[in-house]
Amino acid sequence: MSSNKGKDIAEGSSRGGANAPDQQSPPPLSRYESQKRRDWNTFGQYLRNQRPPVALSQCNANQPEPPGPCTCPLKQAWGSLDALIGRLRAAYEENGGLPETNPFASGAIRVYLREVRDSQAKARGIPYKKKKKKRNPTKANDESSSFHMQ
Repeated sequence: MSSNKGKDIAEGSSRGGANAPDQQSPPPLSRYESQKRRDWNTFGQYLRNQRPPVALSQCNANQPEPPGPCTCPLKQAWGSLDALIGRLRAAYEENGGLPETNPFASGAIRVYLREVRDSQAKARGIPYKKKKKKRNPTKANDESSSFHMQ
């Protein structure tokens, strides 16, 4: 008897034993993959809970007016919305959707995200600007280090 038998069972080892499966379990999902799967499942549940239920094929940017008031969290930060849309865009295609019909990749979504970003920046009083890349970071470091050495 192995002194590691209890440890093997607790850790799910497939070493030895008549009941050990031939296949090993897949590696655990990354944080991103887990969140993407959770978001996709939540979106599917949302569609099923609509009255009447909405088919995924009905999700497109050709519906300018929703059938009822939107229950989306209006205070969601732009960065969080952008990340969510990115995960749903990837999940849509991984679950059999065609890139040409991906509702999460539509121009209307990009316009909406830009409007959210701009309105939140305006509410903060800080306009959103893309960060500019530094042209020569080593020169800036040399100047700052010489300043502190006086």
